[in-house]
Amino acid sequence: MPRLLAKLLRPSAKLVIMVCALALAVPANAPAASRIKDIVDVEGIRDNLLVGYGLVVGLNGTGDTLRNAPFTQQSLTAMLERLGVNIRGSQLKTANVAAVMVSANLPAFSPQGTRIDVTVSALGDATNLQGGVLLVTPLMGADGQVYAVSQGSVATGGFSAKGDAASIVRGVPTNGRIANGAIVEREIDFKLADLHSLRLSLRNPDLTTAERVSSAINSFLGQNAATADNPTTIQLSVPASYTGNAVGLLTDIEQLRVEPDLPARVVIDEGSGIIVMGQDVRVSKVAIAQGNLTISVSETPQVSQPAPFSSTGTTTVVPRTTVDVDETKGRKLALVDGSISLKELVDGLNALGVSPRDMITILQAIKASGALQAEIEVM
Repeated sequence: MPRLLAKLLRPSAKLVIMVCALALAVPANAPAASRIKDIVDVEGIRDNLLVGYGLVVGLNGTGDTLRNAPFTQQSLTAMLERLGVNIRGSQLKTANVAAVMVSANLPAFSPQGTRIDVTVSALGDATNLQGGVLLVTPLMGADGQVYAVSQGSVATGGFSAKGDAASIVRGVPTNGRIANGAIVEREIDFKLADLHSLRLSLRNPDLTTAERVSSAINSFLGQNAATADNPTTIQLSVPASYTGNAVGLLTDIEQLRVEPDLPARVVIDEGSGIIVMGQDVRVSKVAIAQGNLTISVSETPQVSQPAPFSSTGTTTVVPRTTVDVDETKGRKLALVDGSISLKELVDGLNALGVSPRDMITILQAIKASGALQAEIEVM
């Protein structure tokens, strides 16, 4: 009996030992990692852009001026003729019609009958699309084929109002949206499940990240099926166990976690004074001094008049200008130690009391001196 009990407990003991070993192998402060599905795109799974030209009718006098928008008049005439109304040679005077461009994104694998959202934008001099109805508008792809047809009431996010002496506009009333306003008529044929090889594209190209993704996939599959071709593309061969099931392969590997690696980069937006620095930004040993110089010019003109009861002289305005120069005192030369971290760099610059715009100039000067071990990108 004891020998039988030992045999029954032996697998459980092995399982406990394996769990304990795995727990000891994982570091307590493991770095943050991202799922593969959040950092890569699969080639072939993508949206397709659609565009079309149509008419919005039913506007309350806010449509195109037919005299200023001849394309609207031509489109209106052609549409009425297709409906059996002949108005050739007639003088049209309506402000309730607007020519618009209709755009939409066709998601991957959208079957026929699926509804998608569309955006409607005025093409002529219409002032407001509120309350308008888009007539049947074919939406074409880059190949000239019709993939969807759109129609419906236009909802605008802005408004406009005016009176005799004042007007107000909020948002963009000449741009609207139709929720589920288009029906997919043609499906883009793409057989994902039958593919024998897949290409994964990194959203942020990087050699180290590409190698880490391929290594994680190979470790999961137990074979060298993934290869990093370049900083952007990972070539993945479908293993024999996943033949005809590329969808299942992607489902399994997209949950794997990889720590992305990013280059040391400082992004600067001089227009708004925004600075974004990566965690790997390093600064070599350098000395920094920053001072503010303020020049103020004030005009105090004075009036010069002739002596009392004088028959000569005129009253004139004499200019008086005062120029003051104020250079902030107390600014000292600050020494920045070599190989400091991002937090230490920011704390050091803030200790100097510099503004974001001054910090931009300082970072550019540090880069020019060769002490900033990062790439500066100016937006």
